[in-house]
Amino acid sequence: FHFVKLKDMEYVTVAYDKALRIKQESDTVILYDTDMNDYNSVWKKYFDMDTDYGKIKKYLKENCKELTDAIREKSGIRILRQDFTETLLSFIISQNKQIPHIKQIVAGISKEYGRLAGVVEGQEFYSFPNLEELLRITEDDFRSLKTGFRAPYLCDAISHLKEWGEMESFADLSYEEAKNKLMTIKGVGDKVANCVLLFGLGYTSAFPVDVWIKRIMESIYFKEDTSKDKIMDYAKERFGEYGGYAQQYLFYFARDGKIS
Repeated sequence: FHFVKLKDMEYVTVAYDKALRIKQESDTVILYDTDMNDYNSVWKKYFDMDTDYGKIKKYLKENCKELTDAIREKSGIRILRQDFTETLLSFIISQNKQIPHIKQIVAGISKEYGRLAGVVEGQEFYSFPNLEELLRITEDDFRSLKTGFRAPYLCDAISHLKEWGEMESFADLSYEEAKNKLMTIKGVGDKVANCVLLFGLGYTSAFPVDVWIKRIMESIYFKEDTSKDKIMDYAKERFGEYGGYAQQYLFYFARDGKIS
């Protein structure tokens, strides 16, 4: 939710206190106003450059042939390694919100309480507040930024983060243990927890199920109305450690109308 589109195939993203202008020309990706030190310490990890996506695609195509078309057409998909705190609060904000509004709220919180991360083409970009900065934000402050009923959930999440020491306390937890831990936060259910596990904590077996994914999985595998719990159990068995990657290929393939 912290990407801004400048023009076709050109964006600014803000992560880990840095703003990056990034552009694709043909099969070349250009990172502007950065250096190899920042690339190696921030962007290489953020864009998941050390993961062997060829291995993942090969496994999924061989074991789940129904994904072959999705993988071929959406071969460039990567799972970003995002900041845990920002990911957690952003997905709490995302409940019953459209993406433009979520992005607007995240940008508002960042501008009001974060730090200037960079200026691109005269536009200022701000980093998401760190835990110390978040602890100074009240429920009323969050409400003033259009978070609505999610304001107390955000405050509860921040209290948990203070107690946990952010992501360090997840280091040795299994997927189920980590999910249950996240769901002790008010307003965090299965979908939000799985999104945070996948995008903020690196649990690649996580398989978030929203309305889109439910519809897709029913269309391909079940041919009938199916509970989200049953879908997640099936995904765990079918895709294993690559569940999150399978989910992304299916999601974006279906959003283009390739799956009804």
